[in-house]
Amino acid sequence: MIKRKADTVLKVSEPAQLMDFLIAKMGGMARSSVKQLLGQRRVKVGNAIQTRHDFALKAGDVVTVSSGRGNSQLTHPKLKIVYEDDDLIVVNKQPGLLTVAATPGSSETTVMSILRAYVKRQNARAGIYVVHRLDRETSGLLVFARSEELQHYMRQYWRELVTNRTYIALAEGVLEPREGKITTWLTEDKRNAVVYSSPVDDGGDIAITNYKVLRCSDDGKYSLVELHLETGRTNQIRVHLASKGCPVVGDRKYGHGNESSPIDRLCLHAKVLEFIHPVTEKKVRFESPVPKEFNRVLQ
Repeated sequence: MIKRKADTVLKVSEPAQLMDFLIAKMGGMARSSVKQLLGQRRVKVGNAIQTRHDFALKAGDVVTVSSGRGNSQLTHPKLKIVYEDDDLIVVNKQPGLLTVAATPGSSETTVMSILRAYVKRQNARAGIYVVHRLDRETSGLLVFARSEELQHYMRQYWRELVTNRTYIALAEGVLEPREGKITTWLTEDKRNAVVYSSPVDDGGDIAITNYKVLRCSDDGKYSLVELHLETGRTNQIRVHLASKGCPVVGDRKYGHGNESSPIDRLCLHAKVLEFIHPVTEKKVRFESPVPKEFNRVLQ
């Protein structure tokens, strides 16, 4: 055990779960006390805050336990931090929350405004920078950079850094064939805030979506579709599913909106985000559970 300033630094010599490791190394600390440390975000593995008691440690890891209260916690009904280190923050957002404000100076609560307030409670000079976005009504995973330099780097090399982006959609009807690839050229009409799709190259941006139907309702009215993006165009999934005659349930722009929707939301969810960490150069993977209401529709 090495003590530096107010922190306790522990070196991992063999694989173990974080909870068991801390109980063994922190002087017989009770399980409830360890859970409290984790809940207060006072434990780091490497340079990343870790709150999971079952996190798998490996030999060579360094665990740091802060003796202070720890970082401020983010408590918001529509946003949860799933990963945080000195360079990045990965969040899981609920539908109804914009990634960033639609217009400069807007007072609307967004993912950006929530995170900005959060990091400034830790450090008044801290900043937060958006790397990519999700539509207001799309739920799921987003990553933000803690520096402008890192934001520029991740945006420039996004396609090279990202190794897996998986979405889940509840679609109207059933796609045929049930597994395949959609390739079209998309043109964005910014004036009307809509994207048009063409099956041939008409000068738009090529967009490629791989899909697989996972489940269908007995009456064939709805299906749960897994989608992997090869490109990341504006509204790509929504436009592509609509082009196949199976729009996303609840899509007011490219589908039938709430006219035939059993759920009062756009049924699109960013489930998996996997990428090469731009600083550590190690692959990191995050997964968000499929919203329960999607599966309920199919039962």
